[in-house]
Amino acid sequence: MDKQIDKTTIRRRQIRAALPWIGGAALLLAAGLWLIFSAEKSVKASDLTDGIVDRGPIETTINASGRVVPAYEEIITSPVESRMLRSFVRAGDSVAAGTPLLELDLESANTNMQKMLDSYRVMQQELVQLRLNNRTALSELAMQVKVKEMQVSSLEVELQNERHLDSLGSGTGERVRQAETSLATARLELSQLRERHANEQLRTAAAEEVQRLQLSSYEKDLDLTRKTLAQGRIPAPHSGCVTYILGEIGSKIMPGQKVAVVSDLTAFIIEGEVPEGNSNKVQPGSAVQVRVGRHEYKGMVESITPQSNGGSVAMRIQLDDPGAEGLRSGLRADLYISYGYKADVLRMPSGSFFKGPGEYRVFVYDGDSYLRRRNVRLGDSNSSYIEVLEGLQPGDRVVTGDMEYLVNNKSLKIKQK
Repeated sequence: MDKQIDKTTIRRRQIRAALPWIGGAALLLAAGLWLIFSAEKSVKASDLTDGIVDRGPIETTINASGRVVPAYEEIITSPVESRMLRSFVRAGDSVAAGTPLLELDLESANTNMQKMLDSYRVMQQELVQLRLNNRTALSELAMQVKVKEMQVSSLEVELQNERHLDSLGSGTGERVRQAETSLATARLELSQLRERHANEQLRTAAAEEVQRLQLSSYEKDLDLTRKTLAQGRIPAPHSGCVTYILGEIGSKIMPGQKVAVVSDLTAFIIEGEVPEGNSNKVQPGSAVQVRVGRHEYKGMVESITPQSNGGSVAMRIQLDDPGAEGLRSGLRADLYISYGYKADVLRMPSGSFFKGPGEYRVFVYDGDSYLRRRNVRLGDSNSSYIEVLEGLQPGDRVVTGDMEYLVNNKSLKIKQK
């Protein structure tokens, strides 16, 4: 009688029978992986840029970045709080000086202008009234002075008469003393009136001057308001191209808000930024090599700001030819700012891989078929050359393009086609 085989034994036999197949599959997988990882990486010769290491001078530079901007650009702001009614131009339009750019709703400003005119007329009338009142007061004081002068003259005559009568024995000493007292009193009163009249002249003149100055100041405000209203259509300040125009019809505009920008696109400058750590090497007048796309230009540092912003220091580059071909507003510019000179150093051609002094892994030609990776240390640079401090020798042919995605490979095969 046959005995039934238990499940554990059956499973063990099945696993033992499958082991050769599993082992074969593992060997095939390992062989495939070995072929994949042992395959030599390669690059096309046409994709490589290279240069020869040699000895020679380097005018050391600092790398910086910037952008092309118009040399003459004016931001136009709203003179008053208003609303935009319509625009006469679009961004990109060329305009002449005085061309209306947009129209503002000036009804509220006109109302304020009329109120200011009314106030101005009231102030004018107040000044006229003040002058008339002052003249009346001064005239009355002058009349009082003249009356008192006449009284003094009369008392002087009376005193002379009393003294004459007293000398003849017809008068008395008492009457002479009374006449002298009356004359002295009148003279004091006359002096007081004259001083009061002089003080009143000064006071009235000062009051009129204050009122006149207030009127003059208000007149200046009125003239400014007139000019503001005259600019209600926002005229172009100079000939150029409209690079920005507020386009939201009916939108509320606050005083000082930017509504348009007019730029002269026939001349350009470079607004650049240099890392804060290198800013002490940059001075106004430093020569600059500017690279915009495929074009290169010469210029110099016109000014540099004294403060840092976000780790960078802003500067302004004046170009030797601000209207040169290839310059367009907004284009990115690579800047190479000269700050020193080395007469005889080991150098290699500049390349896109270089980000500043330090250690790099580069590929050097080994014949015409292979590239070998080499660790190097690089120093100062300019737009054409990089100083080699370690790792290369004169005559070495070095790949100057960015090979960062392949630097983990010790060698590369060069495919000629």
